[in-house]
Amino acid sequence: MLGAWALWAAPARADVLPVIEVAPGVFVHAGRHAETDAGNEGDIANCGFIVGAEAVAVIDTGGGPAVGRHLREAVRARTALPIRYVVNTHMHPDHVLGNAAFQEDGARTVAHQRFQAALMARSSHYLRMFEDAAGADAARDVAFLPVAIAVSDRLEIDLGGRILDLVAHPPAHTDNDLTVFDRQTGTLWTGDLVFMERAPAVDGTALGWLKALDTLAALPAQRAVPGHGPPAAPWPDAAAGLRRYLEQLVTGVRAVQKSGGTIQRAIAEVAAQEKTRWQLFDEYHPRNVTAVFAELEWE
Repeated sequence: MLGAWALWAAPARADVLPVIEVAPGVFVHAGRHAETDAGNEGDIANCGFIVGAEAVAVIDTGGGPAVGRHLREAVRARTALPIRYVVNTHMHPDHVLGNAAFQEDGARTVAHQRFQAALMARSSHYLRMFEDAAGADAARDVAFLPVAIAVSDRLEIDLGGRILDLVAHPPAHTDNDLTVFDRQTGTLWTGDLVFMERAPAVDGTALGWLKALDTLAALPAQRAVPGHGPPAAPWPDAAAGLRRYLEQLVTGVRAVQKSGGTIQRAIAEVAAQEKTRWQLFDEYHPRNVTAVFAELEWE
């Protein structure tokens, strides 16, 4: 697939985040499959931007202030058009800690109507975690900006002859997932409603997540930009691995509960065959089983 995409050759500067043009005017940076540390400064999630005839929308800003600054430089190396919107797909820190880099542009932050409350409930924890992982210097510029435009259902934003459809979803990966669909190229930015390669994290409801995937599968998208994984992948095939994993979590946990089994047994047995298919599986799978066990316990 990479051969079909135009690789934008950014200037040879360390402060410009490398991006790939996965469709005309759609630029994506693929984060690393790692946990945040001083070496990557939170560059562990996909982020990028869409360029219209009049303005730019940034979709997620990375997991640290430095990532946000480097992403802004990538935008500026590509176009002088104003950065009008910063769209956050959900409140997890690896997607929002670069937001402050776009303050000087006067960009309006757009997010799910439940985003602000969810972020502020964890903001102190997120800041402490980032400082512990990346260091005090890296954390100095972290800022949690207020949402200017809260999406309760659907919203269209116009970048100048380029309409983006934003949809606020019911609880799934989190309780504040937002997707962005670029009509012009058929590109769907899923945020963490789609993980590829890196193990997913259930921070909402597995059943709701599967319903969200059903909803997204009906969209006339040509490609998806996942929250983690390659810069883009064909849609709806991009969600096949995640769907398989979530279905195994649900059916496996139900079977353990039906037989009177414990959470410990579920962690050891459920979806164990998925281990070789996901990076960071050991870090996230036990938490996922625990979350799904609690979700299904009183079905």
